[in-house]
Amino acid sequence: MIRERERQTTSGLLMLAVFLILIALAVVGIVRAARADDVRVAVIGAVVIVASLIGLAGLFTVAPNQGLVLQLFGAYRGTAREEGLRWANPFYSKKRISLRVRNFESAHLKVNDTDGNPIEIASIVVWRVVDTAEAVFEVDDYEHYVRVQTESAVRNLATHYPYDAHLEGHLSLRGSTDEVAKRLKTEIQDRLAKAGVEVSEARISHLAYAQEIAAAMLRRQQAGAIIAARQKIVEGAVGMVDMALELLEKSDKVHLDEERKAAMVSNLLVVLCAAHDAQPVVNTGTLYQ
Repeated sequence: MIRERERQTTSGLLMLAVFLILIALAVVGIVRAARADDVRVAVIGAVVIVASLIGLAGLFTVAPNQGLVLQLFGAYRGTAREEGLRWANPFYSKKRISLRVRNFESAHLKVNDTDGNPIEIASIVVWRVVDTAEAVFEVDDYEHYVRVQTESAVRNLATHYPYDAHLEGHLSLRGSTDEVAKRLKTEIQDRLAKAGVEVSEARISHLAYAQEIAAAMLRRQQAGAIIAARQKIVEGAVGMVDMALELLEKSDKVHLDEERKAAMVSNLLVVLCAAHDAQPVVNTGTLYQ
C-alpha cells in the first residue's frame, strides 16, 4: 500500500528569477559570440537557453487545500502541499488533488428493511481526501469509488434496522437518527479508508416506504397513533374518576353505595373516553327507586 509522503519543493519565484537571468546572460553571450565569430560560446549559450526553458516547465502553482501528486516516469516521488508558486523537477508529472471538504447526496435507493418492507432511502455524506497517494494509486477513480461504496453501505445499513420500531427501546431508521447516523458514518469510513478518504459526517436525507406499500403503512401508523392516544385518554380518565370519588368521600355530602359508585364510574368513563361529546341526561328524580 502506498502512503503519502510530502515532497519539499523550491520557491518558484526564486527559480523563475534564476532561469530568466540565465536566459538573459545566454542571449548576451550569443550576441557577443556572433560578433566575435566564436561558435563555442554561441553553442553554450543556446544550450543554456534550452536548459532554462526546460527548467521553466518545472514551475507550478499549488492552491490552498490542494495537493499535487508528483511522479517521475511512473514512480511516486511525493506530494507537494505547500501553496504558492513552486518548482520541482520539470520531468515530474503532476496530478492535482483537491483536499477541500466535499459533500454529495446519494441516489434514492429501494431496499428492504430488516422486516422485509420495501423502503426508499438516501444519504448525505461529507468527506475529504486526507491521503493523496492512496486516492490516486489505490483506487481507479476515488470520486466514483466514494459514491459506489456509500450506496453499498446505505443498502447494508437499511437491512439491519426496521423502518419503525414496534417495541419501545428498539432502534429504527426513523426513530433512532443519531445512532443510525453514527453507524452509517463508521460503515462508510471503513469502506473508504483504503482510498485515503475521511468521512466527516453521514446522515439519512430521505426515508420513506416504497410506493406500493406506502398507503397500507400509513394506515398502520395512523392506527398506532390512535391506539396510543386512546391509551393516554383512558389513563387520564381513570385518574380523574378516582380523584372525583376521593373528593366526594372527603366532602361527606354525598354517600354512595358500591352499586352507585360503579354506575358513576361507568358514566364518567363514557363521558371522558367518548370520541364525541357526550349528551348528558339530567335526572330530576331520586337516585333510588
